[in-house]
Amino acid sequence: MRIFLLVSSKEHPIIPMLNEWKKNNSLGKQIKIINHKKDLVKGDILFLISCNEILNSSEIKKFKKVFVLHASDLPKGRGWSPHIHSILNNKNEITVSLIEANKEVDKGDIWLKDKFQLEGHELFNEINEILFRTELNLMSKLINNIEQIIPIKQSGNPGKYNKKRTPKDSELNPNKSIASQFNLLRISDPKRFPAFIKLNNHKYLINIEKIDDK
Repeated sequence: MRIFLLVSSKEHPIIPMLNEWKKNNSLGKQIKIINHKKDLVKGDILFLISCNEILNSSEIKKFKKVFVLHASDLPKGRGWSPHIHSILNNKNEITVSLIEANKEVDKGDIWLKDKFQLEGHELFNEINEILFRTELNLMSKLINNIEQIIPIKQSGNPGKYNKKRTPKDSELNPNKSIASQFNLLRISDPKRFPAFIKLNNHKYLINIEKIDDK
């Protein structure tokens, strides 16, 4: 079985965990991590993980199955960065859906779902670790049970689509309290989308780190 993992950014924080998952997987030698769809060759399964590229029909046909990992309880939460939008809306229960790729974004049949619970104090790296472990567990479960899983079609009102977040969305308001903006502060990627404020005609980056003060 040849398995490809397509992650658009080499800097994405899931990369180290994908490498660890591949190393510990019995199919490790048959798993390839790539960062551009031009590197796709014929295989059995393709996982699209934080993939910004749209695959055409000929690229999809290179594989028996193509799957997408999406951190929402589909059909709710279609669009970009769903778990980030959920946290910004003060939600601590996050569902991850593993769906089959389809011509319409985030509308494919659902193969598996899982969920995890946050407590509200977790920072960006901690949230990522929990999310990525959930995604990797879903991938392993699918690979091991692909012949037995019966996918289901999405149904119900999806609600509004999540918009794509940009670096400017990490701007904090210096006139508001930290507590009122804590969710925005804790979900800001310190490398790719760092939190910042603009004050006195200057821009200041803000980083948050959890320490044990007991």
